[in-house]
Amino acid sequence: MSDDDREEKELDLSSPEVVTKCKSAADIVNKALQLVISECKPKAKVWELCEKGDAFIKEQTGNMYKSAKKKIEKGVAFPTCISVNNTVCHFSPLASDETVLEEGDVVKIDLGCHIDGFIAVVAHTHVIQDGPVTGRKADVIAAANTAAEVALRLVRPGKKNKDVTEAIQKVAAAYDCKIVEGVLSHQLKQFVIDGNKVVLSVSTPEVRVDDAEFEENEVYAVDIVASTGEGKPKLLDEKQTTIYKRAVDKNYHLKMKASRFIFSEISQNFPIMPFTARWLEEKRARLGLVECVNHDLLQPYPVLHEKSGDFVAHIKFTVLLMPNGSDRVTFHPLQELQPTKALDDPEIKAWLALGTKTKKKGGGKKKKAGKKGDKPEEAVESESADVTLNDAEAGD
Repeated sequence: MSDDDREEKELDLSSPEVVTKCKSAADIVNKALQLVISECKPKAKVWELCEKGDAFIKEQTGNMYKSAKKKIEKGVAFPTCISVNNTVCHFSPLASDETVLEEGDVVKIDLGCHIDGFIAVVAHTHVIQDGPVTGRKADVIAAANTAAEVALRLVRPGKKNKDVTEAIQKVAAAYDCKIVEGVLSHQLKQFVIDGNKVVLSVSTPEVRVDDAEFEENEVYAVDIVASTGEGKPKLLDEKQTTIYKRAVDKNYHLKMKASRFIFSEISQNFPIMPFTARWLEEKRARLGLVECVNHDLLQPYPVLHEKSGDFVAHIKFTVLLMPNGSDRVTFHPLQELQPTKALDDPEIKAWLALGTKTKKKGGGKKKKAGKKGDKPEEAVESESADVTLNDAEAGD
């Protein structure tokens, strides 16, 4: 894992074994998402729903590769988060939190799984109601979903990351929504959830990324967050932050005993992937995490908010850039949407009309490895026109 040459050889979808692990992780993620959505009901406690998502992933991955000769790391790649209405992301509260869901809530569910470090992530937006979603709630979900469909067609070998950034902003504007600033779509590598190749959601003077070109056999987490508000979320309360990731390149001699205890536990149990403080002993964690964060030993994932009354939608999917085309492996159907805006921009329609397959012939093993994903891809292609007709179930 620390050997760069070994990593470079392993992180290639031309290996059928890598494709299998990515798709197995994706299958678990899709089922975990389905489970959590089914439990999203009025008065459901958010922390309990997060626990159910994580427990399902741990149980499913625990049953895999039991007879492998060498131990294969597997489990949660990103803790289950449930962020409601104007909360943008990363809300995964402690068991002492009393937050519950209510009728009409716009619920964003975000989670991830890995098998041997090969990661699949997903985020989905669900409204707690019967019948079609209407009004601005429908607009913002349609904006995120249509932007995701366009991104799927532009994250492909030969295209540039800035092409995607410009396109998704145009899609959101068509629904009178904004793409939320600060959200990055990352390349996924073995045991690396935030690879260096990224797509910026919104270009700002403060946040810039290097130009990059997508290449065959890469994996990406395409992350789209749209808002009916300004798209400039704020951190309101640092105490809401519960998700962290070990900063492996940082060292510091911690002064507090509680900090040393917690950091030792983190280094042993969660050395690479993000984790939630809910998995730690709560009282000790509260004391120890602060010093760890203050000295950059942990990277926090803050809970961000738009203004009260705004609605935020989140769609994230994992895509494998296979030799025979893009294979979207994580997804969930949306509820029926009735947006207030009709999509009539010719450029957006042209993007949606693009296929996700290439005519390039993949040789032998490569082609076989891609076959498994053909059905979802074809579904995305065949349903792409539905987005322009405001049908919610377009490819998602």
